[in-house]
Amino acid sequence: MMPAVKTEGNGSGSRAPVRSDWERSEAKALYGLPFADLMFQAQSIHRANFDPNYIETASLLSIKTGGCPEDCGYCSQSAHYDTGLKATRLMDRDDVIATAQSAKDAGASRFCMAAAWRSPKDRDLDQVCDMIAAVKRLGMETCVTLGMLTPKQAARLSKAGLDFYNHNIDTSPEFYGRIITTRTLQDRIDTLAHVREAGIKVCCGGIIGMGERAEDRLGMLVLLANLPNHPESVPINLWNKVNGVPVNDTAERPDPIALVRLVATARIMMPKTVVRLSAGRQYMTDELQALCFLAGANSLFIGDVLLTTNNPERDRDAHLLHRLGITSGLG
Repeated sequence: MMPAVKTEGNGSGSRAPVRSDWERSEAKALYGLPFADLMFQAQSIHRANFDPNYIETASLLSIKTGGCPEDCGYCSQSAHYDTGLKATRLMDRDDVIATAQSAKDAGASRFCMAAAWRSPKDRDLDQVCDMIAAVKRLGMETCVTLGMLTPKQAARLSKAGLDFYNHNIDTSPEFYGRIITTRTLQDRIDTLAHVREAGIKVCCGGIIGMGERAEDRLGMLVLLANLPNHPESVPINLWNKVNGVPVNDTAERPDPIALVRLVATARIMMPKTVVRLSAGRQYMTDELQALCFLAGANSLFIGDVLLTTNNPERDRDAHLLHRLGITSGLG
């Protein structure tokens, strides 16, 4: 039986209403639809809101690696675990800009900068704001992820010209405490509110494959879809194996069809949101990625490395998108 989710026809597909009142039962009903019905609904909504044959491309750089005081049980950069990763200082501005230019030349339209902090210090924020302004001058969209922010810090980033702030909720409220204890879920939601109030767009998603249940994955989507405003970008990450972290004991690679179902459900629940295939794509076959695109994923990270983990090579991505007839910055 189809779930009670109303849509409106617009001549080119189904335009779903943008809602912030989703029930878990509705998300579960969508996720459990016969596969063909779920894909048809997701693709119809996708076509009503996006070009179905275009993929957004972004690049991600770790501008400050390791030594993070948070105890996120999946993270190679946490100071709580011996992962073999050496902590570094904040990168030099000129090196960051050179990397951004290379990313643009490779086909990225958005440049994301990540720093392994609990929250930035004012002197560090000065340097990051300078980087943001310089990347903007290259003609790229900008995104940073720096940990928790105060309202004043969010306002400073906005003044520097920041387009997006990434701050993932990671998982469901029920599973959250099993992977993180040093930062509450409410801390994350508060930072998202500060970012919104500063006029910055939100990039917020999570990680699957850490030992959570399908219900937790849907709980994560419900939380995102019930925010006062849907995130403009929702990255879906597959957990990458990291030596020395607690998640190793619970991690399990998601069933490929379950991943496609999750992408389709995200597309239906957040019809105007860009859904990004993020970390873990090196574990995905071309066929699985193609199904995810069909389900409504319309963004990916390019580049051989995402922060500290591997990513498919640019040529592989370009070849796949060419075979699918999908356009992107990769040409």
